[in-house]
Amino acid sequence: MTTGLAIGALLAGLMMLAGGAGRLATDLDGNPIDQLNPPGSRAVMLFFAASDCPVSNRYIPEIQRLAKLFEPRGVRVWFVYPNPGDDAKAVRAHDTEYAMNPRTALDTAQTIAQMAHVTITPEAAIFVPEDSGTRDSGLREVYRGRIDDRYIAFGRERPQAQHHDLEEAMRAVLDGRPVPQPGGPPVGCSIVTLHP
Repeated sequence: MTTGLAIGALLAGLMMLAGGAGRLATDLDGNPIDQLNPPGSRAVMLFFAASDCPVSNRYIPEIQRLAKLFEPRGVRVWFVYPNPGDDAKAVRAHDTEYAMNPRTALDTAQTIAQMAHVTITPEAAIFVPEDSGTRDSGLREVYRGRIDDRYIAFGRERPQAQHHDLEEAMRAVLDGRPVPQPGGPPVGCSIVTLHP
């Protein structure tokens, strides 16, 4: 793919994130999701999950806590499943097992994962609306990385996190401050890529 085509595909994807035409992902009923950021939302928080990743599963309570904390402030929180094996049946069973009631996007074409530049589950991204004053203004990624520093390496976990990178980044977004970037890399399971 040429650089121009790649940039065009990325811009088209960002327009879909912001509410432009086209299918971005599907929900658990197979309905298309063409917008992650409804009008009036201040930010979008994406949590990339995998039903078979133990690290991702350990973060479900934290993401649910952040959703309760930030959704009343205009943040749209999504659980995004980018792995091809996470079909609707697998994700429904996963949601039941973990007592989840999330806003879920099946991203098996990895459109959202590519736009967010993620490679690991769990990994998170925050997008904010561009302030261009037009109806079709896009979204800008302001954070991508770990949720916190609880995991030092795969299989090595602190009893509790010392730095809450994702929460600090979202608070900065909502307070209009510069967004701090993660203090280290995400730890977890690699996303199964469709194209090597």
